[in-house]
Amino acid sequence: MAVLEIRGVSQTFGQGDTAVQALKPTDLSVEAGELVALLGPSGSGKSTLLLAISLIQPPTTGRIAIDGQVLHDEGPTGVDIRAFRRRKVGFIFQQHNLIPFLTARENVLLMLELNGAGRREASRKAQELLDYLEIGHRADDLPARLSGGEQQRVAIARALANDPVLVLADEPTAALDTGRGMKAMAMLRRIARERRSAVITVTHDHRMIEGFDTVYHLDDGKLGRDGAPAPAAH
Repeated sequence: MAVLEIRGVSQTFGQGDTAVQALKPTDLSVEAGELVALLGPSGSGKSTLLLAISLIQPPTTGRIAIDGQVLHDEGPTGVDIRAFRRRKVGFIFQQHNLIPFLTARENVLLMLELNGAGRREASRKAQELLDYLEIGHRADDLPARLSGGEQQRVAIARALANDPVLVLADEPTAALDTGRGMKAMAMLRRIARERRSAVITVTHDHRMIEGFDTVYHLDDGKLGRDGAPAPAAH
């Protein structure tokens, strides 16, 4: 069973003569342990698709299921989306969004506590995640004392706090130089392989997709795979 399955998902902004279809009807399936890249220039619909998948911005049409749970089927299905996201989905953003007055460990620990973990267990797991991402030796440092690459590792550790079945990464290397960006992408590959999460990474940089299982491109809101022409709008 696919971790993520979307069918006919589209996004339209505005109404009538001013309506703009930012995302054409889209089908996508991602398996456990699969690493997927979404390529495309700015404005092509990449972030719109990610926001629709996570239901941060529910789509205009279509069906979305994550881990076998139907979350949207031409409208809400009654599932508590915020609670579901906290349990099942991890987010990695272009800006690391770390809380500046909390240490690296505390930034991860906070997410664990929000998911119901006790303080001692949360602290243990936060350190375990930081160690897993080879940043454990900086656990007691504030974000301002960390390099961009180190901050990104902490942000990835935070995204893994709820053992997500699905990880969504929106331009995670845009603020990093090429070397650090490659290392961040290698970490995402490792997460997919070892933790069996389905990982979807949005990027506009073709250099960052080495080792991805599946590469899609978005062009004017249409999704195409592996260089094949994007399908015509429905």
